Amino acid sequence: MSKQKKGQLWTRRQAIWLVTGLTGSLALDACTQKQSSQSSQSTTSTSAARVSAALGASPWIGNTPLYIALEKGFFTKRGLDLKNNIFSSSLDQYAAFSAGQLQVTGAAAIDAVALASREPNFRIVMVFDASRGADGILARNKIASIADFKGKEIAVEIASASHFFLLRVLEQAGLTEKDVRIINTTTDAAAASYQAGKVDIAVTYAPFLQKVNQATKDGRVIYDSSKTSIVIEDVYLFNTKFIESNPTAIQAFVDGIEEGKKFLQTNRKEGLAIAGKQLQLTKEAVEEQLQGVELPTLEKNREMLGNPNSNIYLGKHLEDVAKFLVNQKIIKEVPKDLAKLLEPKFVQVA
Repeated sequence: MSKQKKGQLWTRRQAIWLVTGLTGSLALDACTQKQSSQSSQSTTSTSAARVSAALGASPWIGNTPLYIALEKGFFTKRGLDLKNNIFSSSLDQYAAFSAGQLQVTGAAAIDAVALASREPNFRIVMVFDASRGADGILARNKIASIADFKGKEIAVEIASASHFFLLRVLEQAGLTEKDVRIINTTTDAAAASYQAGKVDIAVTYAPFLQKVNQATKDGRVIYDSSKTSIVIEDVYLFNTKFIESNPTAIQAFVDGIEEGKKFLQTNRKEGLAIAGKQLQLTKEAVEEQLQGVELPTLEKNREMLGNPNSNIYLGKHLEDVAKFLVNQKIIKEVPKDLAKLLEPKFVQVA
């Protein structure tokens, strides 16, 4: 895996159409990945039976509690020997998961829907982060509101989470995609085009959002994910058969993540340092970038995964995302029973 500069944010989003074309033939040893070992600080397991599992994840700020749990042995002491395979390619990561080489993987919700359109042999057991300012839209000062986007060119990566975010923002202003002119470009290139004055509007996310905004005098972040209920979240997926055979291991995983969150709160400097080591970021950069994401509590997870009457219920969002992917001709039809992908029993509050 290539080295990243200090202070640079690891990103995990890639073009969604790659997911739908997975063949499942890629092997772990063919992927760009490395394995995180458990810390020597692991304590003796309280469970007689130990379970081994392989996790695949892209380096990402929202995985901070995971990194802490691995380093401090929070999974090991609960009887779960978790091997973290770090992928630089989401395509490789999802292929390994589909091939059964990984029992758990981190994924954007939009990617989970695309995977479900092929083979829904997994369940979402936890929402581990949600964007709260990390995603946003840059616009010149002459553009007073979202309504003024009508007829304008907008740089955004088609069929990505950013594209979905843009269409929902347009909808709130009474506009549709037909009212604007989309320029399909990668997220970093969209930000660069805006900074260079080639476009007046660009949709991007951290760190490009903040860096370009600071460097551009004629413009600002006109809208970001902290101002909306639009959901952009990442989830942990577990293989269905593994869940059925090893429910205690899933609970150990969720409880380990929760202990990682608590450690971050009570031992801030050490927690930031652990994440910084994994992400090759300074502690200051980790702290800054954590401000752009929410790490949902167990209570909120329970509502998102198990309460169809809640306005933050993930099942409704998955339906919206699926319709978006159909409209973009990424998947042929909305997968059946998307709500069945949600497994809330492991996030019950004691």
